[in-house]
Formats: sequence, structure tokens, C-alpha cells
Amino acid sequence: MSSREVIVLNVGGVRFVTRASTLQQFPESRLARMVNDNNRELKLVNGEFFVDRDGALFSYIMDFLRTLQVSLPTDFSDYQRLQREAEFYGLYPLADLLSQEHLLKPRLEILEVRFSLQEMQTFFRIFGSCSTTIGALAEQITVFTGQQSGQGWDSPFPSQKPLVPLPLERPSHHDLVFLCGTEYSAGDQFVARYVSIKPDNRKLINGTNVLGLLFDTLLKDGFRLISTRTVASEEKVECYTFERMKRAAGLAIVVNQIPGSSGVAQAGRSQVQKGK
Repeated sequence: MSSREVIVLNVGGVRFVTRASTLQQFPESRLARMVNDNNRELKLVNGEFFVDRDGALFSYIMDFLRTLQVSLPTDFSDYQRLQREAEFYGLYPLADLLSQEHLLKPRLEILEVRFSLQEMQTFFRIFGSCSTTIGALAEQITVFTGQQSGQGWDSPFPSQKPLVPLPLERPSHHDLVFLCGTEYSAGDQFVARYVSIKPDNRKLINGTNVLGLLFDTLLKDGFRLISTRTVASEEKVECYTFERMKRAAGLAIVVNQIPGSSGVAQAGRSQVQKGK
């Protein structure tokens, strides 16, 4: 790769190394004119283009130029400053996206787990403010059922018949229901229900163990437990509430090719929301 194809920028003391083509995606921008020697403000200093702007914010500018998407950290708050930087560089499609701050901000997500232990069975019901999260969790949880002989739910696992997976109950897009444990059918025969939660491969029948694994799964997925309460003491229904900040879906722009421009792209003002 020739030195002409590699550009080094020093933005406020922070160095960035990139391709010239990355900076030329928006031909009318300051960065593209800098590469094309049409910008008198930004000149080479010791082989590097020096820009007296915020280097930390420029990292988001570079990420946008490389991906044509805006994807910001959940704790990001400098929307107006970043929009001002985008306008300085002449990246108006990016400035337009940043003006839609309500689409870029992370949202608080609430998830509630209800746990009820009744005789030899444990009932679970999970409610979530985000249907996508509930759908993903439903794909991780599998309930297996099978008949076997024994004295209770501590009967040896190898003695039972092959287990059959059961579909989870989905009363709505925002909740799911399942149970584990045993119930007697006839004589010493009983129906056993085991729960498995990916990526863990174990099949658990004890409700407390399933609850512990479910907690571990949610905590690893970024949730934190914020409250525990008893919903119905007579029915022994416990409720556990979790929350997390869910990153907003990335916004992207549509880039059209200009005839006769040798592959240099020009951004249109239209934008689409990704990951609804």
C-alpha cells in the first residue's frame, strides 16, 4: 500500500491511521478536500494532518466513516458536541442522524421473574418490557418431559425414558411460562419436567436450581437485580425484578454511487433504522 493511500491524522493530539478512500466517502466534506489537497485549513505537519479538534469525539467520526452507521456506547451523552464536530467536518448526513437523539439514546429495560413452588412442581413466568429480549430468552430455554418410575424428583436420571422437548407457553410477546418438577400419574409412575437454559447443557428438575441458573443467565446478559418481593404469600409467589440499559439500534445512511466518480461515494440525506 503506497503512502498516498495511507493517511495519518493527528486530531487534538490523538493519532488516527486510515485509508484515503475512507476519508473520501463524502466528497464535499473537509476530510475529503484535505486528502485531495483542496483544503487550505488542514495541512501536513511532519507527514501528519493536524486538526485542532477533539480527538476523543473524532473516534466516533472515524467509526461512522468506516461503517456508515452511528452506534454509540450506552453511557454516551455528548450528542450536541458530536453533532457540532460532524458539522465542522462537513459530514451533514451524520449530523442529521445525531439530531435524532431520541433514536440513539439507550432505553431502560425491565424484566420480571415470578417463581412459585407448589408441592413437587415449580412454576415460572417471565415478563419483559422488550419483546425481543423475551423472544431471545425463549430460544435459550427448553423444557423436557418424560415418564419414569421412582420415589420422587431425586430419582436417578439414567433410569428414565427418553425425554421429549415441550414448547414454552407464550401468553403474549412480552411474557413466557414454563414449569419443572414432577407430578404423579398412576401407581409409582410420574411425569418429570426438566429445564435446560443455553449455553448450559444441564437438564435441571429442581426449581431452586433452575432459578439460580436463570439468574446467572440474566446477570451475564447485562441485567441487574433491583428488587425482590412476595406477590402472594399463600401461594408462595416470589417476584424478582431486573433492569438494564439497552443499547439503541444503530442508525445507518444510504450511500449512492456517483456515475464517473471512480467508486467515490456520496451520501444521501435519507436514513434507515436498523435492528427494530
